[in-house]
This record gives sequence, C-alpha cells and structure tokens, in this order.
Amino acid sequence: VSKIAVISIDAIRRDSMAVKSIRKQIETFRNKFQVEIQKEEDVLREANQALARQRTLLSAEAFDEKRREFEKQVATIQRLVQEKKLKLDQSQGGAMNKVQDKLNEIVSALATENNINLILSKDQTILAVKSLDITELVLERLDKQLPELKVTAPAE
Repeated sequence: VSKIAVISIDAIRRDSMAVKSIRKQIETFRNKFQVEIQKEEDVLREANQALARQRTLLSAEAFDEKRREFEKQVATIQRLVQEKKLKLDQSQGGAMNKVQDKLNEIVSALATENNINLILSKDQTILAVKSLDITELVLERLDKQLPELKVTAPAE
C-alpha cells in the first residue's frame, strides 16, 4: 500500500523561526547598507551642486574634465551599490540553503518513519484531506532543530 502526503513549502518558508530570523538579520544588514549608500549619495549631490556653481567660472575644457571626474564617481557608487546588493543576496541565499538542507533532512526522516512513498507540494494538488498534510509536523520539527540561523555578514 502506497502512502502519500502533502506539504506546503511556502507556509514553512513563511512561518519557520529560522526563516524569520534570517529575514530580520538581512533587514538589519540592508538598513546598514542603506545608511552607507545615503552618505555616498549626499556626497555626490553636493559634488554635483558644486560643479553646477563652477560651470560659469571654469573654461569649457576644465568644466568637461570636472564633469568626467564626477561621472566616474557616480559609476563607482553605482558599482558599490550593486556589489553590496549581490553580497546581501549571497548571504541570504547561503542561509536559505542551510534551511532547505535541514528541511530536506526532516522530510526524508518523516517519510521513512511513516512509510510515506510520495510527498506532493500542496500548491500542486487540487484536493487533499487534512490528514495527508504534514506541513505542521515538519514546521514543528524544523523550529525545534533549527530555531534560528546566524546569517553570515555580507563581506564589506
């Protein structure tokens, strides 16, 4: 006799303590980055205003040179923002992979313990009786085994 179960991965990703702790830490990192980026943008804004004031005082060549320097600054800041976002995404992805690995381990163990032959994603099923749903059981085990997860700080 084959035994079937359904699971809502979305509910686990939304409700698990580990994922909530990851979200909170990532938000802290994001806020820190936003403060740093805001400072850089303020510097650029001031430099742009200074450049605009100097336009009438400088020769065309000198102004063009200053404009190119300013554009280099802008490009550097844009690269910095992209790098920080990438590093933040990598930190979050690494942490979520650890949760997924633990989730796979728990689901496999549960399948073995209960002789479950097939586990379907709840969002891919049209109808399933409540007794087939193992989401809460998996969530309880995940919260017990991985109540929180330290996210690796994005490299500076």
